Amino acid sequence: MRYLTLWRPASGEEGAMPDPGHMAEMGRLVEEMTAAGKLVVTEPLAARAAGARVRRAGGDFTVTEEGRRMAGYAFLEAASREEAVELARAFMRVAGDGELEIRQVLEFAPQPA
Repeated sequence: MRYLTLWRPASGEEGAMPDPGHMAEMGRLVEEMTAAGKLVVTEPLAARAAGARVRRAGGDFTVTEEGRRMAGYAFLEAASREEAVELARAFMRVAGDGELEIRQVLEFAPQPA
């Protein structure tokens, strides 16, 4: 099963590069999880100022700034929700304080012709 994770660090600082030691530790974790077939893809996200939140209600659209910081995302391959949670814990041990949302990606099989 695939899971989408959304990382929201506790720090409010955006756009700052982590120190080289932290980057090396995260690089090792990414390599390890990729080699194990657990990490499909992960990328950082730009600061909130570069994004927008679009809403539609009653046919009208509104565009506002994003209110919550989200620093990155990843797609994980896990056999269960519990395994996805364990992978999230491994990430957060390196990443630090914050919140990681985990959402299972629904997989629809193609319908036979």
